[in-house]
Amino acid sequence: MNKSDLVERLYQENSLTKRECRGAVDTVVDAIVEAVAEGQEARLVNFGTFKPNPRKETVKRHPQTGEKIEVPAKVVPKFSPGKGFEVAVEENLKVSKDGSGELGVEEVK
Repeated sequence: MNKSDLVERLYQENSLTKRECRGAVDTVVDAIVEAVAEGQEARLVNFGTFKPNPRKETVKRHPQTGEKIEVPAKVVPKFSPGKGFEVAVEENLKVSKDGSGELGVEEVK
């Protein structure tokens, strides 16, 4: 699902125009981005939490040359799914115990 699909779904399930639906989706996304960019959490019950995640400065190695590469400290956004989201995914999509198989095809025994 992409943003256009989400707008279409909102349009189909409400008495709003497509323009109003697009505006609503944009407003929600912008509010989440703004909150996280200001260092706050955006928590949506049963969906999940968006929050800033600080990362320390570190040194990595280039896999082909072995050259050391310094990676500066930075803050990246992080999403943690809520309980309702996790339960919905777990109930609808199953894989085998060893992790093989296509999602939704094989059930865990």
